[in-house]
Amino acid sequence: MTQPPPAGGWPDPASAGQPSSPPADPLLSVPSQPAGYDPYQPADPYPPIDSYAAKSDLPPAPAPYPPPGYPPPVQPGYGYGYPQRSTNSLALVGLILSLIGIGSCITAPIGAIMGHVAIRQIRETGEEGEGMAKAAIIVGWIITAFFALVVLVYVAIFVIWATAVTTV
Repeated sequence: MTQPPPAGGWPDPASAGQPSSPPADPLLSVPSQPAGYDPYQPADPYPPIDSYAAKSDLPPAPAPYPPPGYPPPVQPGYGYGYPQRSTNSLALVGLILSLIGIGSCITAPIGAIMGHVAIRQIRETGEEGEGMAKAAIIVGWIITAFFALVVLVYVAIFVIWATAVTTV
C-alpha cells in the first residue's frame, strides 16, 4: 500500500530518493541575518542590576489592579463608600413652614421665600434638596394666594354689608 505524497511540496524525510523539485537558486534566496547576531544564544542569567532600584529606601511599585473586595474607605473612620451629599437645611425649613402655613396662613409666604433662597444656595453648593425647595415654593405661594383670596372675599362681603346697612 502506498501513501499519498506529502502536502505543501516538502520532501518526505523517510524516502531515500531524489527530491522531486530542483534546489532553490541561491541568487533569489533571502539574505541571511548579520554575522554578529545569534538569535538562538541563551539569555544572560545575571541581568545588570539597576543601581537606583537596588536601594531599599524607595517605595514599592503600585499594584497594577486594585485588590478584590470592597473599595477602601474614602476617609479613615467613616466606613466604606463615598460620603453622602448633605441636604440643604433651608429647603427643609422652607417646606415645613409652607406646610404649617395651611393652618396659620402667616408662615406660608416665609416658607416660599426660604424655598427661593434654598434653590440659589443649592445651585451654588451642589447640595441635595432641590425638590423640597421647589415644593416649598409651590405650596407656599398657593397657600398665600388662597389666603389673599379669602381676605379679599371677606373685605368684599364687609364692604357690601356696610353699604347695605348705612342706606337703610
